[in-house]
Amino acid sequence: MNTTYLRLELLRVLRNRQSFIFSLIFPVLMLLIFGAPNRHDDNFGGSGINGATYYMIGMLTFGSVGAVIAGGMRIAVDRAIGWNRQLRLSPLTPRAYLTAKVLVGYVTAGMTIAVLYLVGASLGARMSAVHWLETTALVLIGLVPFAAIGIWAGHTFKEEAMGPLMGGAMSLFAIVGGSWFPVSGIIGTIGSWTPSYWIVQAGHLGVGGTMWPVKGWVVILAWTLAFSGLATRAYAEDTKRG
Repeated sequence: MNTTYLRLELLRVLRNRQSFIFSLIFPVLMLLIFGAPNRHDDNFGGSGINGATYYMIGMLTFGSVGAVIAGGMRIAVDRAIGWNRQLRLSPLTPRAYLTAKVLVGYVTAGMTIAVLYLVGASLGARMSAVHWLETTALVLIGLVPFAAIGIWAGHTFKEEAMGPLMGGAMSLFAIVGGSWFPVSGIIGTIGSWTPSYWIVQAGHLGVGGTMWPVKGWVVILAWTLAFSGLATRAYAEDTKRG
């Protein structure tokens, strides 16, 4: 790992306040708007969990997914300004470059999770310390395929497509995953085959739920392998063009 480049990437993100609109500010506002009025409902939408807890997990899923995807999508910006070509002439290895993108995405996702935990706790969301840790661990694991999706998109699409693509992807994953409201029927069936659904389900641990079943782990692993393969291929093709 190249710590100098990692620090540079982190500073680029922290200095860009617009990057926090969808990953932090919007989820916090959504939690306050929808979680606060339902904080006394202990069976929100038939989900079996408190309304504040439901929206806390849902919004941290929405925000952290956006943060991790955006980490990879910034590759499109580097390609547009020729920055990645300059880096290929330096001693920086491709692995260090991609690792920095993923780690910065996880750092910003961690900030989103921490802030939403604080806001959720202030609204009455309660879990034991062990369940907080278990839920957080599952969320971080569930973000892995989204890191691969971000890197694939960053090497595949142009910079001007990133905004609509990111907004559309985040909204789609939020809807079918149940971030904004409990899903059932056909949407719930479709959602159960997406990683965002299982990140939301991680919140059920704190109210007597169980760890992911085999299907949850299979879905996360399948999406990770599929988009890691696509990201590797997109990187190779982008390098040939560059």
